[in-house]
Amino acid sequence: MGGMRHVPNLITALRFLLIPVLVLLLVEQHFVAAFAVFVVSALSDLADGMIARRWNLRTQFGAMADPLADKLTMLAVTLVLASQALMPLWLATAIVGRDLVIVAGAVAFHFLVGRVEMAPSWLSKFNTVLEFSVLSVLLADAAQAIEVTAWLPPLFIFVTVTIVASGVHYVWVWGRRALRSKRGAAAAEPR
Repeated sequence: MGGMRHVPNLITALRFLLIPVLVLLLVEQHFVAAFAVFVVSALSDLADGMIARRWNLRTQFGAMADPLADKLTMLAVTLVLASQALMPLWLATAIVGRDLVIVAGAVAFHFLVGRVEMAPSWLSKFNTVLEFSVLSVLLADAAQAIEVTAWLPPLFIFVTVTIVASGVHYVWVWGRRALRSKRGAAAAEPR
């Protein structure tokens, strides 16, 4: 088991290394290869999670690095696709904006309230899967593997609804935690 201990983290590190490769392929408009790299990245994400859970190889590094690798991969693909007009700018803005709100909220919570232990909600997980699916569809369309032009507007609207809902949900949950923490601290102060 000792040899396997680092396998999930090595797979996560590989996903970080695939990000610049993916960006370069997209910039060079090698969409078939970019789609293949994106799929490999997604499959490696599934593999590292399954291995970590199956053999109880979860680490603090993995808990932080795995979602960061996911977010950076999706952010990179989103920005490049938007810059190439393969994704509407408003959708890219919504995707990036939600993540910025979450990160800013986590940083503010950390400095104003205390330790942040992020636990994604089912809505956030659903949104991430949906964002990944939209990016996959756009890459497959750009690679001319499928033709989905007619389906894109309703798909973009649906993912935007989940982006807004999950962003509002994060603000609501963490705002309530901050208020409870502040009230608890105020109640604990000597009078």
